[in-house]
Amino acid sequence: MTAVEEIEPVPFIDGIVYGEGPRWHNDRLWFSDGPAGRVCSVGETGDVAVEAEVEHASGLGWLPDGTLVVSALLEPKIHHVDAQGQVAATYDLSDLAWSTNDLCVAPDGRGYVDLYGGQASATGMEGAIGLVDPVGGVRIVATDLAVPNSLAFLPDGSTLVVSETNGSRILAFPTEADGSLGAPSVFADLGEHRHPDGLCVDVEGGVWVGCYDTGEFLRVVAGGTVTHRVAIDRGWAIAPALGGLDGRTLYMVVDETTPEGLVKGESTGWIMRARVEVPGAGSP
Repeated sequence: MTAVEEIEPVPFIDGIVYGEGPRWHNDRLWFSDGPAGRVCSVGETGDVAVEAEVEHASGLGWLPDGTLVVSALLEPKIHHVDAQGQVAATYDLSDLAWSTNDLCVAPDGRGYVDLYGGQASATGMEGAIGLVDPVGGVRIVATDLAVPNSLAFLPDGSTLVVSETNGSRILAFPTEADGSLGAPSVFADLGEHRHPDGLCVDVEGGVWVGCYDTGEFLRVVAGGTVTHRVAIDRGWAIAPALGGLDGRTLYMVVDETTPEGLVKGESTGWIMRARVEVPGAGSP
């Protein structure tokens, strides 16, 4: 059995309320800070800029024309933000869910978004995945998920991996030409004590995932083998992103809060980083 390689993180930036959705874009790390109502970016030297003010911001993506797409948490909305940082359009998905969460946008502009429904007795929130067209139209393409969370494409561009938080696993969905999702397979079963949150993909098809309540970021490969682990000493391990100029810096968003505190916006967040061997594949 191959030993798991432990990697030591170092501090990067702090001053976040509740960070989410880290993405490497245009030579900067972008992330959302939902309770603060903003989307920020930061350069490798730690210079933070507020890119847009968006209430309850969560997942981030970009359309081919550069429009920033922002999904919300705690309300069912998707926003389009223009180059000046202004919200140009808002799409209300309340006919499909009480809340959205994370978001992944493909290079052609089609996106996938978490949709949270009512309460299911065995699994917590009922979850679905919606296919979002570039003008905000949404149709449901996967159902009966135990809290779907982060979404990203494997390097083949035709497989969507999704962290199923209350299912303690990462699922892999084949995508069809029209954006529909086929039947999922289990990419990785993480064990019942781990609950995956944000994830990102490297060029070898490995998935880095934050297991928020066990305080660790893991690199897992298809079949579930854990190859690398970054442990944090406090807070929730929320979401990773691979970036930096060579794609080999692992950025890790950490938030210290409680489920009740998150709803109230009571949280303290920061970002750690570490160097890794395999560069990012650019998703999400």
